[in-house]
Amino acid sequence: MTESVARIRERSDVQADALPLDELLAAGEPVVLRGLARDWKLTQAGRRSVADAMACLRGFDGHRPIQYSYGAPDIAGRVFYTDDFSAINCEVRRGSLDELLDAIAAHLDDPHPPTWYMASAPVDNLLPGFRDVDDLDFAARGIDAPPRAWIGNRTIASAHYDAMNNIACCAVGRRRFTLFPPEQIANLYPGPLEPTPGGQAVSVVDFTSPDFARHPRFRDALAAAQGAVLEPGDAVFIPSLWWHHVEGLDAFNVLVNYWWSSAPAYVPTPMHALYHALWSIRDRPEREKRAWRAIFDYYVFGPAGHAGEHLPEAARDVLGPLDETKTRQLRAMLINRLNR
Repeated sequence: MTESVARIRERSDVQADALPLDELLAAGEPVVLRGLARDWKLTQAGRRSVADAMACLRGFDGHRPIQYSYGAPDIAGRVFYTDDFSAINCEVRRGSLDELLDAIAAHLDDPHPPTWYMASAPVDNLLPGFRDVDDLDFAARGIDAPPRAWIGNRTIASAHYDAMNNIACCAVGRRRFTLFPPEQIANLYPGPLEPTPGGQAVSVVDFTSPDFARHPRFRDALAAAQGAVLEPGDAVFIPSLWWHHVEGLDAFNVLVNYWWSSAPAYVPTPMHALYHALWSIRDRPEREKRAWRAIFDYYVFGPAGHAGEHLPEAARDVLGPLDETKTRQLRAMLINRLNR
């Protein structure tokens, strides 16, 4: 991708034990947090050598089975679809962390290595004890954000979005992040909702060599993009629903990320509503769809209390504030009606 993109805003004053989460969320913009994980034991080991980084990981290894992806050299690190979009171009393998590290180590100097990629492994299971020395202090803010580890070689995670907020820490190796605001979804040409390379639809544009004749709107996406290269120890805050394309730039890369939601734990993902809307609304006549859009604007996308404000409080039911009890009732009602 030769087109230049705007740089992500940067900060170098954020400490791992003093995360300005409220400030980050209020701004709603991505921020590179330079040096956030510079003092991690793993980061320091990786700065010395790949061998030291791998030894550090082996020292935390919980010796539990893991799952990772293997791709032939011709996919060039891009975990993606087969040509007909019916499957993923990698095979899933099961083994141990030792086996994965050994496989990566065997191809460190290979200009066209196979792709090895372990994605989103819970750190507490994979590397017990890791958080005793290397962690961000979400717990001090009362937030449960268990970290996940991503280990591989020069892999490419095609542009996708996550429903939760994210702080991604580049612990070993460098990574290039290219981010897009949520409204760029149409210009990124999302692939199928199922199957997906990692749980979310990804852009089908090849960022390495974009085909603008086939994907002309991608130029508009690039005009709105923000990018940065993260060095070991750097992190990036990615607001929920921002698209992000992530490239591992070195022969061995480790990333540790923290997802957390701005909503209470009892609020489900909106993806359920999206699937239901595809089923129940998308193929209706345009006049009806416009009417349903107005209804959704009134009940869902307007101010939370607006739809029930003219009613007595006792009569508002789900139009009033939702708590855990009411959400359980809503869930039971929906399951009952969908099963009819």
